[in-house]
Amino acid sequence: MDRVTAAPAPSAEEFFDSALVEESAKKSGLLWVAPGGQGQPRPLWHAWQDGAVVVVGDGAEQPLHGLVGGQDAVVTVRSKDKGGRLVGWSARVVELVPGSAAWQAAVEELKGKRLNAPDTETVTERWARECRVLRLEPTGPTAERPGAMPDASQAATPMPSPATTRHPVPAALPRLLLRRRKP
Repeated sequence: MDRVTAAPAPSAEEFFDSALVEESAKKSGLLWVAPGGQGQPRPLWHAWQDGAVVVVGDGAEQPLHGLVGGQDAVVTVRSKDKGGRLVGWSARVVELVPGSAAWQAAVEELKGKRLNAPDTETVTERWARECRVLRLEPTGPTAERPGAMPDASQAATPMPSPATTRHPVPAALPRLLLRRRKP
């Protein structure tokens, strides 16, 4: 007679972490992802679907900045009400095969989150042709959460940009702008 052994019940902390990751990802419009936990985290719009974050990118959509299936990534979500860092976790990146059942389910969630798509009626076909759909599946406990945040500053240096200011702003500019507003 074979015995079926049940998986051990999650601890209260694991349950809290799982609920925090899911709820924060559902409520936030953006999350910040660093492939392999290295480099500058980049913002990605996303959807929550069956226990993982799903994103679509490359092609004419958002750049996925080196996220590759089979790789790990570090995901950070901000608080919807305060805007500060709320939770961070490690994720396994899984690239979904276009047309598969998992891909179809992810795309259905993502279509509802995609704002101002130029081709709303045919976006699914375009994503299958030009883009990649990835699942970011949480692995292990959260690295950051309320009550367990790092003490050091988490401020990032600005990303390189060709944008520059050629000249200092004129000192009289604020007065000129105020003068222009008065009747």
